[in-house]
Amino acid sequence: MGVFIIDTSRSPYAKLRPVSMSDVKLTDNFWSPRLDTLVNVTLPTMFTLLEETSRIDNFRVISGKVKGGFKGILFNDSDVYKWIEATAWALVNRRNDQLIKILSDVVNNVAEAQLPDGYINTYFYHRLGERYRYLRQSHELYCAGHLIQAAIACKRSGLCLRLYDAALRLGNHIVNVFNSSNLIAVDGHPEIEMAMVELYRESRDRRFLEEAVFQVENRGKGVLRNFRMPGSWDAGDEHFIDHKPLKDLREVPTGAHAVRFLYLMSGAADIFMETGDKALWEALSRLWVDVTGTRMYITGGVGSRYEGESIGGPYELPNDRAYSETCAAVANVMWNYRMLLATGDAKYADIMELALYNAALAGISLDGKSYFYVNPLASRGEHRRQPWFDVACCPPNIARLMASLPGYIYSTSSGGVWIHLYVASEAKVNLNGNIVELNVNTDYPWGGEVKVTVNPSKEDEFTVYLRIPGWSRGGKLFINGKEQDLELTPSMYVGVKRAWRNGDELTLRIPMPIELIASHTHVLANTSRVAIKRGPLVYCLEQVDNPGVDVWNIALKSTCHLEARYVKDILNGVVVIEGDAYEVRDQGELYRPINGIKVNLRHIKFRAIPYYAWANRDPGPMMVWVPLIDYYSKFANLI
Repeated sequence: MGVFIIDTSRSPYAKLRPVSMSDVKLTDNFWSPRLDTLVNVTLPTMFTLLEETSRIDNFRVISGKVKGGFKGILFNDSDVYKWIEATAWALVNRRNDQLIKILSDVVNNVAEAQLPDGYINTYFYHRLGERYRYLRQSHELYCAGHLIQAAIACKRSGLCLRLYDAALRLGNHIVNVFNSSNLIAVDGHPEIEMAMVELYRESRDRRFLEEAVFQVENRGKGVLRNFRMPGSWDAGDEHFIDHKPLKDLREVPTGAHAVRFLYLMSGAADIFMETGDKALWEALSRLWVDVTGTRMYITGGVGSRYEGESIGGPYELPNDRAYSETCAAVANVMWNYRMLLATGDAKYADIMELALYNAALAGISLDGKSYFYVNPLASRGEHRRQPWFDVACCPPNIARLMASLPGYIYSTSSGGVWIHLYVASEAKVNLNGNIVELNVNTDYPWGGEVKVTVNPSKEDEFTVYLRIPGWSRGGKLFINGKEQDLELTPSMYVGVKRAWRNGDELTLRIPMPIELIASHTHVLANTSRVAIKRGPLVYCLEQVDNPGVDVWNIALKSTCHLEARYVKDILNGVVVIEGDAYEVRDQGELYRPINGIKVNLRHIKFRAIPYYAWANRDPGPMMVWVPLIDYYSKFANLI
């Protein structure tokens, strides 16, 4: 068995199989330092915050180690579980004895809080007569799902096996309470679906898979109306995706909680890979098209409304009021990774990469000590990262995503190896008994050249699949230095099949031009505006880089000259985009006839930085979508 995030090695309806994280070593200058920071800074400081906020003491109360009652919010257990999962994944390739000791202690405190029947929840331990009574808001199965996922991470990484035993007992308890006893209920917050499928994959106990199917099949029947918590904030059935069965959904329900929806999609994709349910896959495909085509931000973020942390209507994508929760970005990566495993279709890898490098990565500061919960695409400067939140789901969620990154890069199929994300790394891949070493050399995401050296343990014929990103234009492929006569279509995998010898080299060269991106005309917030994109990265204008002018007053021309250059002494080293722009000086009234519009334009130079890196320096306005001067020029006086 390997160290797999998602183990599709025996999933009959998955096209791709995982490569063990333990067989992937990052050698790049982008992600590898971030994982070092994760182990040395983020996870230790996060543990301190879990202690200071009594999240771990809540478990100690049950075992009698400390006195008192429950403290905090009813779903706080899940923050501990996500921290455990993140730590287990991070330690696979970055051993840290002190962190191992802390992890073991936390796991022991969790396991000692489990009740004899397998139930574990530190909030409802003090209210056992109410357990499973308020599933609409109680998050009981949500917390259970995160415990199970943490336990599987511990088992697969070879750490703290005690938690896996607890997860099996908890899984059996859930099956006995819900599926076996005919209690028709689901959790208000999906999560248990993914966890139960993975517990099935690890244990091969089919009852766990059946429980996941049970949870999905019974959602959408309005059953949660019978499980309301008195006095709790509530929303309509659409918020919980409980108004209509998943297979009957034609589009994303407006008002659906973004993370709930995306977790449900992830669990459903897991179920499809085990069952081959055609109707389920058709629904997943329809909803994916709707999300990515009408309701997703250019950053890969999902969720446009503060009210209910929810997804808005089609093309409802405000910028300064964007919610785009970090957890939703993480969930978007998770869903698209599963869709990719099911199909091998590059369009899912494109969205996975987009959300990873932009909406998700923005959720954590460069020093690894503070976080975004909400990710707007425009700000007057008041939106800043915080070291923690009362509702702290996002910090450990981005931590577990980053910790598991080595598991997202490669996959295998019956005839070859697939490279999804271009990260400088070394990997060992087992292809039908032939151990193939891959050495990937690239400075991606700053540059588009990727060199792959293939070293099989014995000469053999197989295929190496390279992803041609959806943003690419005019790429070239070389085999051992010889250019291939191939048209590299964007958003596809190009397969190179040959008898591979030790030292054979593939080189992919993808130009990374700077592009100005426009929105669909129905996205009213972006009328007459463009966004700057280069490769997988979305850029923004931040005040600290543009002194002397409010960045909200900067406008670009569609034909402006733009240049990209690497600057090593800011933001841990980034490629910035610089060029000509205009400051718009509009001194007119709030409203006036169009023939009375007069604005002044001043020629300036501007700088843009990757969106993920904003709010790491002095506060100030920020903007992703920049006005297009072609519109203003009809009314402007150049000064």
